[in-house]
Amino acid sequence: MFIMLTAIINALRAVPPEVATVILAMIPIGELRGALPVALTVYKLPLAEAMFLAIAGNMLPVYFLLVFFEKIAEWSRVHSRTADRFFDYLFARTRVKLQGNVTKYGVWALALFVAIPLPVTGAWTGTLAAFVFGLPRARSFWAIFVGVCISAVIVLVVTAGTVFTIRGIWGNNF
Repeated sequence: MFIMLTAIINALRAVPPEVATVILAMIPIGELRGALPVALTVYKLPLAEAMFLAIAGNMLPVYFLLVFFEKIAEWSRVHSRTADRFFDYLFARTRVKLQGNVTKYGVWALALFVAIPLPVTGAWTGTLAAFVFGLPRARSFWAIFVGVCISAVIVLVVTAGTVFTIRGIWGNNF
């Protein structure tokens, strides 16, 4: 993931840092977990601006995915056997990972799931889970938003702690 994220950052060199941050947050590879540290350490954006852009960028595809995912999945499954197998695998995997929490917490399981800043626990997967479990779109959107905001705070703390530690060891050149 790190190598792919580095390649994307390099490809976005000609783009203003604010736009690059939004783009990085929109793509499922890094989402906010990748965009926020890059915005703070590579682009040196102010904290509030970096947080806002990363959260906004991460949430932008969520709306469209909630609205259009069903139509895209149905069309893909009808027109491609590979897509059909992929969606079978993806839906089964999502159900196994989240079934207990969705049964117990309902739509707010999405917030808990998205809040954990680990690979495959972001807004894209949360949106997929909302679709797979047939959760209401509006409530799912707000639950995912809450999860993204919590994740942003966690990523910010980890990023700041890492930068502080590295600067303590190697000085302010980092």
